[in-house]
Amino acid sequence: MRTTRNPRRMKLALAASLAATLTLAACGGDDGGGDAGEDDGATAGGDTDCSAFEQYGDLEGKSVSVYTSIISPEDQPHIDSYIPFEECTGATVEYEGSREFEAQLLVRLESGNAPDIAYVPQPGLIERIANDFPDQITEVGEQAQSNIDEYYNEAWRGYGSVDDTLYGAPLGANAKSFVWYSPSAFEENGYEIPETWDELIALSDQIVSDHPDVKPWCAGIESGGATGWPATDWVEDVMLRTAGPEAYDQWVEHEIPFDDPQVVEAVDTVGEILRNPDYVNGGLGEVQSIATTPFGEAGLPILDGSCFLHRQASFYQANWPEGTTVAEDGDVFAFFLPGQSAEDRPVLGAGEFTVALADRPEVAALQAYLTSPEWSNEKARVTGPGWVSANSELDPANLESPIDQLAYELLTDENATFRFDASDLMPAAVGAGTFWSEMTAWIASGKDTQEALSAIESSWPSE
Repeated sequence: MRTTRNPRRMKLALAASLAATLTLAACGGDDGGGDAGEDDGATAGGDTDCSAFEQYGDLEGKSVSVYTSIISPEDQPHIDSYIPFEECTGATVEYEGSREFEAQLLVRLESGNAPDIAYVPQPGLIERIANDFPDQITEVGEQAQSNIDEYYNEAWRGYGSVDDTLYGAPLGANAKSFVWYSPSAFEENGYEIPETWDELIALSDQIVSDHPDVKPWCAGIESGGATGWPATDWVEDVMLRTAGPEAYDQWVEHEIPFDDPQVVEAVDTVGEILRNPDYVNGGLGEVQSIATTPFGEAGLPILDGSCFLHRQASFYQANWPEGTTVAEDGDVFAFFLPGQSAEDRPVLGAGEFTVALADRPEVAALQAYLTSPEWSNEKARVTGPGWVSANSELDPANLESPIDQLAYELLTDENATFRFDASDLMPAAVGAGTFWSEMTAWIASGKDTQEALSAIESSWPSE
């Protein structure tokens, strides 16, 4: 995760992996006086109701630099989302994207040339900056903290904190706990959306029985230098379901070893699907083909009926061929990867954070704006499919894609248990190293579960 070939950009993608489908909408910010989703703020002509921006004060002549991994043309929706802030406060936002963001951010911090705000895509990097550059990182300001407490699930505060100090404010988000399917295939076969894990397995068995020449599941984990990450997402999702959130947290923090029986159970449960020759790999090959199938192509057999189910995040919508209708009554859609019971709602996800590296009023103001309902709704309006915020005051109507709306519903469900992607919280040598490679070997060569997990455990950095 610390290399130029950033697996997070492959993996989480958020704006970057989805922006090929972005379409710009000419709208603006909310007035802040009514429902956060009302379209009575900025207009195509640039007229903005600035009442919600008075809290930031007069920032005329001030500028704030923003540094991210999101480059042209994917950067344009971000740049457009700043317009109401600039119009109403007088400040200027200077945006800079870089393919070498993570490496160069650390170089710039080392040389004393840090940006004012950085978009950081993983909590581990926030912790590294806080530990290595304590004099440069700035605690999230009071206005932004107030927004976070009011509009976000409390888990986001934890993921942006280091030693109980909040340094990262949530920006974008995504939900990973989805299974893609063909609504028409389900209707033709009389299949219903499973609401429990047992029902999911029963559905898989029913498909095997009904369609001897078709596999219920298709999967692929090839992703260049990041090969293996889709398999780790499988493990993380299942770990939440079989071991529960407390054990998941202990696993992430290495309070239990990587080869703990609870982790073994989770991986073996994944194996009941991914290493089951009766279940995989529809339209693509045998079990071993999962290791060599590009993740972006892995779900495509659903379209020709070669498979029925594909577990992948909301951002997978960008991988369907042009002309594919993604909707509940379309060519493809997705349902929540069920828990142990219908009431069990574990949600695996990820996201980006803003980190302030300068202590000036205009920097704090922009960071606060980026946590506000005004920004979340503005960003949704100027961005096409593939972007979601976990801000509870985002109006789902401003999200163009039904999958984004479904992801938002999960991310803001008060009854859901949200956990951040484990591999992004673990040390890079594990989360972006042995976890990927050992899960690849587990599939490609049938490596024993205990042996694979013990190899990961032995690679965990010593304190």
